[in-house]
Amino acid sequence: MAGGSGSVRISLYEGDARSGSYEMISGHWPTGTGQVVVPTRFLERTSTKIGDTVRVTCEKDTANLRIVGESFDTSGNGLEIHADMADFPSAEPSTFLVEVKSGVSAEECAHRLAAVVQPLGGDATANAPSEQGGIILIMDAMAVLLTLMLISVAGLGVLNSVVLDTRERIRDLGVCKAIGMSPRQTMSLVLASVAAIGAIGGLIGVPAGYALHGIVMPVMGRAVGTTLPPSVLDVYGPIELLLLGLGGVVLAMLGALVPAGWAAKVHTATALRTE
Repeated sequence: MAGGSGSVRISLYEGDARSGSYEMISGHWPTGTGQVVVPTRFLERTSTKIGDTVRVTCEKDTANLRIVGESFDTSGNGLEIHADMADFPSAEPSTFLVEVKSGVSAEECAHRLAAVVQPLGGDATANAPSEQGGIILIMDAMAVLLTLMLISVAGLGVLNSVVLDTRERIRDLGVCKAIGMSPRQTMSLVLASVAAIGAIGGLIGVPAGYALHGIVMPVMGRAVGTTLPPSVLDVYGPIELLLLGLGGVVLAMLGALVPAGWAAKVHTATALRTE
């Protein structure tokens, strides 16, 4: 590639390869000659952007290609570009990508096809899971781990607060028990006292978490050398946000469940004698 140091790996496609293409961060997959798609690391290392033109020489052919898209590609640290095979007439195809119909097993199809083409010097295999999926899985696992840690800390905080509050109010609860409050009503009273706190926590935490997600996820993507596509960033809809808000109430209830059960079981006489 003119202006670049070292060689660049080029993948050339013939025909409509959109079904097997990389996920696009911005722009679009090549729709004809003179177009090229590059990953984020290519744009960063070459100081180019979508719309710029790069001059590429592949074997005996040279072509000026316009960058039309940025792909979500975490397959390695080397530079790689994707273009139309028609731009390089001397290139010959070495791999054929086949999309099977819905309900057809790709592994079984590849096994049968391999039995036919292997005597001719070829082979057929089903595509392995993409590395992009592995990267997203790692990021999801980190997010789940952090979420569980935060839930544990929040639950313990609620538990501590409710235990102290219940012990301070145990005499009042004893009076209520003396005038006929049942254990179930006592538990409901303690749980209701934390429901408002959980709702307030949800109203504050969900917008803050939504904003933090928009800041942290791009940083995590840049750490592995790529920009993240909308499918990774735009994951919260109104229903998910509502459920997360209600999660604050559920978390408060779970944290108060143990002291509420203790308050419901304590004997009336013991509660009334407590100072």
